Amino acid sequence: MTNYDVLAEVYEWLISDAKLPPAEFAASFDDLLSLLPSNAHVLDCSCGTGQLAVGLAGRGMQVVATDASEAMVRRTAELSEEFGASVRAVRANWEELPDQFEDDMFDMVFCVGNSLHHAAGATGRGAALESMSRLLRPGGRLVLTSRTWELVRARGSRLDISDRLVRRNGRDAVVVYRWEIAPHWEEEHHIEIAIAQVDATGLVLVRSELLSCWPYRYEELEVELHRVGLRTEVSTFDLEAENYMVVASKV
Repeated sequence: MTNYDVLAEVYEWLISDAKLPPAEFAASFDDLLSLLPSNAHVLDCSCGTGQLAVGLAGRGMQVVATDASEAMVRRTAELSEEFGASVRAVRANWEELPDQFEDDMFDMVFCVGNSLHHAAGATGRGAALESMSRLLRPGGRLVLTSRTWELVRARGSRLDISDRLVRRNGRDAVVVYRWEIAPHWEEEHHIEIAIAQVDATGLVLVRSELLSCWPYRYEELEVELHRVGLRTEVSTFDLEAENYMVVASKV
C-alpha cells in the first residue's frame, strides 16, 4: 500500500521552505558532514524527490540515492539534472540494498524524513536497519530522523488540516493528514496525506495517498540499532518534541 507514487508528483508541498533548496537541506547536517572527507561515498536511502542527495552532490561527495518508489527516483534524477549534480538514482527498497551495493561501501547513510516507520513491523524494521548497517564501512555513520511516535499515538486517530497555504511552483495548496491509529503498537497504522491545490480560477485539485506505517518506541529503536552493530553517538530524542534525530556509528 505504501509507495508514494501519487504523492511524488506533489511532494514539494510536504517539504519545509527551509529544506526545499538542496544546498540548504544539506547544510542542515553541516556538523555531521564536516566529519567526512570531501569525496566521501554517501547513500541517501528513502531519498524522496532528491533535495538532500542533490545538496550533498553539490559539495563534491559521491552520492547514491535510493527509494522504493519509481516515481520518487525519477523525480530525484530530474532534480539532479536540473542542478547539474552527479547523483546515481536507483529504485530499491531497504531489503534490496545489499543486492545493489557492496558491503562497507559508504562513509555515511542517511535515512531521513520519517521514513523508517514504513518498514513492516519489528521484523521489517530490523531488516531495513541490517541492510543499512551492512553498507556502512566500519566507523561509518547512519543518520536517521523520526517522528516521536509516542506523541503521535497519544493523540489518537484524527484529521490534521494545515492552518496556512503552502506555495510551490506558483500554486497554493493546503496539506491534510488523516491518521488511523491502531489499538496496539505492533499493528499496522495508516496515514492518508492529501494535497489540495487551488488554481487561479478557484478550482481545487486533490491528490491523496493512503500509506501504511508501523510505529515504534524510541527505546525499541535503540535496541534494534545495537542489534545490527550500530552504536548511538548522538540522539535528540525528547518525549515533548515532534521529531528527533539519531546518529549511530558502525562498530
